[in-house]
Amino acid sequence: MEEIYKGEFRKYLKMLAPGSIFRIGVENILQANTGGLVVVGDSPQLMDLVSGGFNIDCEYSPARLYELAKMDGAIIMNADASRILIANAQLDPDSQLPSNETGIRHRTAQRVALQTGELVVAISQRRKVVTLYQSNITFRLRDIEPILIKANQALQTLEKYRNVLFKELQRLGGLEFEDMVTVSEVCEVIKRAVRVLNIAKEIENYIAELGTEGRLVKMQLDEMTANVEEDALYIIQDYSNNPDKSPREIMDNLLRAFEEDISDSVFISRNLSLGTASSHMEQSISPRGYRMLQKLPRLPVSVIDNLMGRFALLSDVLKASIAELDEVEGIGEVRAKYIKNGLKRMQEQLLLEYMM
Repeated sequence: MEEIYKGEFRKYLKMLAPGSIFRIGVENILQANTGGLVVVGDSPQLMDLVSGGFNIDCEYSPARLYELAKMDGAIIMNADASRILIANAQLDPDSQLPSNETGIRHRTAQRVALQTGELVVAISQRRKVVTLYQSNITFRLRDIEPILIKANQALQTLEKYRNVLFKELQRLGGLEFEDMVTVSEVCEVIKRAVRVLNIAKEIENYIAELGTEGRLVKMQLDEMTANVEEDALYIIQDYSNNPDKSPREIMDNLLRAFEEDISDSVFISRNLSLGTASSHMEQSISPRGYRMLQKLPRLPVSVIDNLMGRFALLSDVLKASIAELDEVEGIGEVRAKYIKNGLKRMQEQLLLEYMM
């Protein structure tokens, strides 16, 4: 994943997304062909580099930013860009800091960002581009059209991966009811889920850049990724033998590994403590049953936990009689019949869908 989309910088992308009042002010400066330098942040490290100018401490508005940018000096804003603090300021960063920029404005912007970690927005009068600097990140703001094209391409890819994942989840469910699952099949489903979630994260980055223009993309993304992470976490809960990490911690580790393209089925198996070599992939393994039980409507989590405390595996729950289920705290005869019949219908439905 590109560094620009990590951590604090993503917040700044949203701050300068199309349609935001900060972006409107910046675009006004760009269209007026005046250029400008805007710093977002008033940390002590930044203020030590500021000299001259005049304090105004007024509420931000696009019109005020535009008018103040007509002066040569930099504009200093507070950390959330809600107020303009200083106008026509001079910035004096360490000249020994590295910079690959040639123009004075952009070289100053890059060095201020490196020295202070604050966001610096450089608006080029000659090239008519807006460049963001923050710490060691340099990013040029893009128009909406190319971002939308990339977002739509990513959505198409996501849809293909999601459809394959859906079929694999159905297949895994059928195998779970037959108690015929192998480590390889568990790892393959988790791998596909993680890929879907990473593609979704990439699309979320485009949405951050698009601002208000990304609403439709966001709606499509939410629909396509509904329950994907939840299913993956339940699968991890069903199969993990790792006592030191929660399903959430294992999932986060897998997401990071796939992001860096260093993950495979053996890596997943190792994280779940299911085996450390490819020879372990064909070993049989039984699910605990969390994923299937949570699919039963109106079945509280506390009852599922009680079931798992009494019956260690899904196969044990399926074999249990209504009387045995009734003995579990919080169930009773009515709920026992509901669980028994609900799991039977789910098994029949999965078999039917898999055969289609």
